[in-house]
Amino acid sequence: MAKPCLVYGRPDCEDTQRALELLDHRGVTYDFFNINEDPEAERFVVQYNSGMRITPTIIMGLEENRRVLVEPSDQELSDTLNELGYENPQQRR
Repeated sequence: MAKPCLVYGRPDCEDTQRALELLDHRGVTYDFFNINEDPEAERFVVQYNSGMRITPTIIMGLEENRRVLVEPSDQELSDTLNELGYENPQQRR
């Protein structure tokens, strides 16, 4: 079973685009929710981030070891992917 990865972000957000590029590079399958167009997604982000529209907000992993990252650096995102066992194609070589 694939591990879920949900990305709440905005197409006009550089941090969101950077995170999506890293996920794509790592081959991680994710669902993207555009908070500019999806009111429920926006409500989740605002509620989780104490009233702020901080993006990206990324949910990864299964329930027992779920992680939520808010505006993560590339290093934080990569470390979390590794910790949760998302495959890194760079390590398969």
